[in-house]
Amino acid sequence: MTDSGIEIHPVYGPEDLASFDEASALGSPGRYPFTRGVHPTMYRGRLWTMRQYAGFGTAEATNQRFKFLLGAGQTGLSCAFDLPTQMGFDADHPRAEGEVGKVGVAISSIDDMRLLLADLPLDEVTTSMTINATASTLLLLYQLVGEDQGVAGHQLRGTIQNDILKEYVARGTYIYPPRPSMRLIVDTFAYCAKEMPQWNTISISGYHIREAGSTAVQEIAFTLANGVAYVEAALAAGLALEDFAPRLSFFFNAHNNLFEEVAKYRAARRLWASIMATRFHATDPKAMMLRFHTQTGGSTLTAQQPENNIVRVTVQALAAALGGTQSLHTNGFDEALGLPTERAARLALRTQQILGYESGVADTVDPLAGSYYVESLTNEVESRAREYLAAIDERGGAVAAIEAGYMQNEIETAAYEFARAVDRGDKVVVGVNRFADGESSAADVFPIDPQNQRDQVHRVRELKAARDQDGVDTALRDLETAARGSANVLYPMKVALSRRATLGEVSDVLRGVFGEYHPQS
Repeated sequence: MTDSGIEIHPVYGPEDLASFDEASALGSPGRYPFTRGVHPTMYRGRLWTMRQYAGFGTAEATNQRFKFLLGAGQTGLSCAFDLPTQMGFDADHPRAEGEVGKVGVAISSIDDMRLLLADLPLDEVTTSMTINATASTLLLLYQLVGEDQGVAGHQLRGTIQNDILKEYVARGTYIYPPRPSMRLIVDTFAYCAKEMPQWNTISISGYHIREAGSTAVQEIAFTLANGVAYVEAALAAGLALEDFAPRLSFFFNAHNNLFEEVAKYRAARRLWASIMATRFHATDPKAMMLRFHTQTGGSTLTAQQPENNIVRVTVQALAAALGGTQSLHTNGFDEALGLPTERAARLALRTQQILGYESGVADTVDPLAGSYYVESLTNEVESRAREYLAAIDERGGAVAAIEAGYMQNEIETAAYEFARAVDRGDKVVVGVNRFADGESSAADVFPIDPQNQRDQVHRVRELKAARDQDGVDTALRDLETAARGSANVLYPMKVALSRRATLGEVSDVLRGVFGEYHPQS
């Protein structure tokens, strides 16, 4: 069986594709239904973007890691934020205690964002920011720093994750209830269409769904269902499909079952193209393309025998490349122990570079196309994902299904079954439940300096003492007025942030209007 429970035959042949219309289902690379890739030449024209994820401690420390990675050959930035930033709390908030700078960089204000991006050429690099509930705030801070550098909004390129629905399903870093959160996302779509047209306004994420324990089939089904909900919300708000759909992007996981993962990416592209064409009547090919970033599977890494993770990450990265990803992050082998050290981060990047430049994987487009096994798996993954999409539609769509706990229950069941299979030994994890011979390679652990939190708290308090408080208060009142009405909240939010309002203050204004989300027990 694959990880999704698809039975694997001993051998595959033409009979396994007897009902498969190759001409219509495969097509040519760069053309509908994009099964074989979103570009005609794929990596023969340009390799995937090597976008290593980084972010820890202070803005200055993360800025130095960005420069280290760019110097090592990384071709795009990808930023992780700490939990207080993700949850809309400044570093001096009581709930931030002990978490400042722990799993990402602490960003409380425009001053922090200036330090984070110091001396980085924002007109040249593309930047991905893994941020959801506070995505609009971080986007505007990025734009403001770009303007400081003389880089206009229409020149900035990058992605905000901005996918709040998967937070309710799999991850938990939400602030507001689902429906006002959807409004923030749609306001961001509209804002970027006018002010930042090259920015990818959302990265609809299956990654965290998979990290929570879903199968590969559930990963793409639930992700695309969330994508449908975002499109419907934008259309209901009066946005034109051609204005926002081409800037939608996706974010998938890469796990160890090489062929199922390749099939998953190919099926996802074909399925999304079909949804956009048949459900939403898209005619622009760019509105039907599923462009995606991939990260190797954090949940597959083991603290036991951590150097084994180098091999796992290589297999997973190979799956992403064979599946046609547009950008890729490879995890450090030591990430089951802590944040990646410089050595692990460099080795993870070198893994991508060896695949791209030495393995031959980039020499031809979709090299596994026509494989009886891969095409059969692609068809089966798509068919089972369609069954989930139909079940979600029957429940009223993704938002209603999330509110009813449907997706959460399916993921929890899959995670439980996988854990039982590992416990029984039916699913082998090398170095954990088999070949665990007592050998344990030493790995350095990334150090966490408690002084970082004290410094960040001091910086926030200094900022609040030095700014024009009356100007901040006026701007925050304007933001509240917009939130209570129907105006796009990003415009007054930008004014408030430019006057040095903090991320926490902006979030508190929206909490006061939208409320906070508390899931049903």
